[in-house]
Amino acid sequence: MDAQVKKGLLEYCVLAELRQKESYGYQIIRDLSGCIEISESTLYPILRRLESNGHVDTYQVEYHSRIRKYYRITQKGEAHLNQFIREQDELLRVIAFISGKGREEHE
Repeated sequence: MDAQVKKGLLEYCVLAELRQKESYGYQIIRDLSGCIEISESTLYPILRRLESNGHVDTYQVEYHSRIRKYYRITQKGEAHLNQFIREQDELLRVIAFISGKGREEHE
């Protein structure tokens, strides 16, 4: 998948995962691996951006004598994800157009 397209979708994938359950970085990577490939170097900037935008917040838990940072979606993050879901019809029309399946509607 093109890096720019993937970058745009990863944010929503992370929010969708956090909608299911609060989680920490490594677990998010594992959980998303069946859907989309993501590395630590890609995930953590996304999480920082989501946090700075108020879409996720964090808390820390001690795990095996180490501090693990957990992420959870906020109401603002829920609204952001829901807006993307409402706009999916437009995205699907663009994909259909690009693949040639939507061209007959425009002729």
